[in-house]
This record gives sequence, structure tokens and C-alpha cells, in this order.
Amino acid sequence: MYNSKIIGLGHYVPDHVVTNNDLSKLMETSDEWIQERTGIKERRWVKEGDGDTTATMGVKAAKIAIERAGIDKDDIDFIVFATLSPDMYFPGPGVQVQHALNIKTVGAIDIRNQCSGFVYGISVADNFIKTGMYKNVLVIGSELHSHGLDKTTRGRGVSVIFGDGAGAAVLSREENTSKGILSTHLHSQGEHAEELVVKAPGMGTRWVTDIISENNPDDESYFPYMNGQFVFKNAVVRFSEVIMEGLMNNNLEVNDIDMLIPHQANLRIAQFIQRKFKLEDHQVFNNIQKYGNTTAASIPIALTEAWEQGRINEGDTVVLAAFGSGFTWGSVIIKW
Repeated sequence: MYNSKIIGLGHYVPDHVVTNNDLSKLMETSDEWIQERTGIKERRWVKEGDGDTTATMGVKAAKIAIERAGIDKDDIDFIVFATLSPDMYFPGPGVQVQHALNIKTVGAIDIRNQCSGFVYGISVADNFIKTGMYKNVLVIGSELHSHGLDKTTRGRGVSVIFGDGAGAAVLSREENTSKGILSTHLHSQGEHAEELVVKAPGMGTRWVTDIISENNPDDESYFPYMNGQFVFKNAVVRFSEVIMEGLMNNNLEVNDIDMLIPHQANLRIAQFIQRKFKLEDHQVFNNIQKYGNTTAASIPIALTEAWEQGRINEGDTVVLAAFGSGFTWGSVIIKW
């Protein structure tokens, strides 16, 4: 029996910085309005013509993670790619990464769990490794939101939140079962699926040909919809529950947490959880202020930055937690 251990981390964000003041030129909003509701000051958006896509950003993050892992690309046995914004309807970006990195014909899967996608991806990789099926698994979270947002006053409640970027982790076999990923915990509640949703294009609503032919400028089904207050209320409850579930499963207490990295959905949610658990600032890492919500990429970007800044050290208890569309949520308990 094995554990899995994160041996390499990397992230990539576009160069183009979009401030709240920049957004105020596109829609009725202000820096004060956005910061008060989300804590976000700026985000990165891919500029037209730059060449970045969800897949290429994932590749850039993956290259850094693999190099830091100290392994060769051909040591990767499996690829897990989490995103809600693939380059194509199908196939998914997992196979694009396999091709771009010129990795042998290993398996690649795509995970469509939005904000909790990376946590789900870590769980998949962890269990593949624990069963002995694979030794080294590449997990990527990458998103290109900016090309699909309603950048008018109508869509400001959602569009000001999201940013573009990618993060990646290499998980490898760890024979010492007291180290590495101790457990993962996953949940869903589909009755609330339409509280945070992009409805189109989808085969279950209308024929794609009908949607295309209508060319209706008032059709909002292509843009993200979010019932903000309802999502917030559910998020703070589920975050707390799934963190405690993970701690209890490993006979740990809140004061054993050395670093909590929550999905960067809204700074107010993270601050609520921090106050509830009575954690100090050095025990929680947030970077939503400069990147916005990068959905499946938010945790790997934050995890990479926290590690780069020396805020995660060997022997630390690290907790990852996410909540998002679906609803889906989950946690990962790690002994670094």
C-alpha cells in the first residue's frame, strides 16, 4: 500500500493585468464596489492574439512542475486535466497536453467539476497511485474565462470575479504512509446545479443548430449565471463541513493545520472560514486579490505560490478545500 506525494508544482498566468478600474470602462462598476463584494483588486486575462489557451497554459504550468519534480516527462504515467473551459467541445485538453509535451501514449482524462476540479483531480491521481496502478501522475487545473464573459453591466456580478491561469502538480508514489496525501473527501448536491451555471451550448437544452441560427443578442444562456447569496451561504457551510471531515478522518484538530489553501472564489468566504476556525493569517493563503477566481486553477496556483514563498515546509499539515458549481465540494489532507 502506498501514499501519493506532491513532488513538483508549477503555475502560469497571462501577462495582461486587468484592474478594477479597467473594468469600470467596460461596465457600471468601480474598484470600491468590486473589492467590497469580492476582495479582488485585479486579475489576468488572455489578450486576443497572445496565443494562450486553456491547454497551452496548462502545458506551461506542467513543464515547470515536471522540472521541479526532478523527473523526465516520460516518467509521467497518467494525466488528469481539470477545467470548465476546454479549447474544444471535445476532445478535452488532457490529450492536448500529452501531445504538446511529447509524452508516450499514456492515459489522459478530463474532469469537469469547475471550482472543485483540482481537488477531484488530486483524489483521482491519489487513488491511482495508492492502488499501485501508476507511479507518477500529472494533475493540471487551467482556465480561460475571459473569452466567455458578459463584459457589460448586465454581467458584472459574475464577470468581475473571474481570471485566467493554470497550475499543475506532479504526484508520485510515497512508501511512507504517514507522509503525502493522507485522505481526500468528495461530495455533490445536484439539486442546486442551476444556481451557478452556464446553460449553453448544451445538448440537453436545445439543438445546437437552433442556438446558432437564432443569433439572439439577448440570449444569456451562453454566459455564467450565479445566485451569489445562495452560493455564498452554501459555500461557507460546505467548506467547514468538508474540512472537519478530513481532519476527523485523520485524528487531527483545527489547531493542527499549518496551511489552509481554500479555493479562491471570494475573499469574504475565505475570511469567514478563517474566523470560524480561529486561524491566524499565517495559516491561510489567499491570492484572489491579484488573480481573481481562476476556478480549477485557483488551488494549484495558490499552492504553488505558498510553497515558493516558503510558507509550506516538510512535515506541515496542509489542507486544500473547494466548493463550486454542481454543487460539488471536497477537501484534501496532506502531510507535506
